[in-house]
Amino acid sequence: MAALADAAADPRYGARVVAVGADRESAAGLGTAAAAGIPTFVTPFSEFPDRDRWNAALAERLDEHRPDLVVSAGFMRILGSAVLGRHTVVNIHPALLPAFPGAHAVRDALAYGVRVSGATAHFVDEGVDTGPVIDQVTVRVEPGDTTETLHERIKTVERRMLVDVVGRLARDGWSLEGRHVQLGPGAPGPDPAASVTTEENR
Repeated sequence: MAALADAAADPRYGARVVAVGADRESAAGLGTAAAAGIPTFVTPFSEFPDRDRWNAALAERLDEHRPDLVVSAGFMRILGSAVLGRHTVVNIHPALLPAFPGAHAVRDALAYGVRVSGATAHFVDEGVDTGPVIDQVTVRVEPGDTTETLHERIKTVERRMLVDVVGRLARDGWSLEGRHVQLGPGAPGPDPAASVTTEENR
């Protein structure tokens, strides 16, 4: 989230962060956003009787800020149709999808013995890390890597990729045929005016 906010401070980036949301008050991104003068909101999962009602409430909070893109950066909740039916959501994942989806991607990749891992930017659908891939970057697995050391190297390239992808989506638009995402001028996409970042601590 901080990397996106920093990039959006440059008018040439082509997008701005209109709000930062979280599902808990302790999310570190809320303080970072507030310090930068970005509006924040919290929609606690614990305050709703089920996932559907929480998704509906989150969709309403997002609607208040009228984002062109919603960016899920470290947000570990599954988004349902109430959100996805009204908003285009981009997520980042610390593995080369479709390999190693889910919350323990780095650990699972190491346990499998891969020599190359990386990060994926993808559109979010109602599955778990199953949406169309926008971009991917690779990271070599080094001898002696732990989950923590590999994840830190992945985070470095993941942030750069996210900033690049969001900027390109906002500036150039995109098209989608089946699972194939095409970025470029003239492709359908948002008015390059805003994006909303949702963030919570991993």
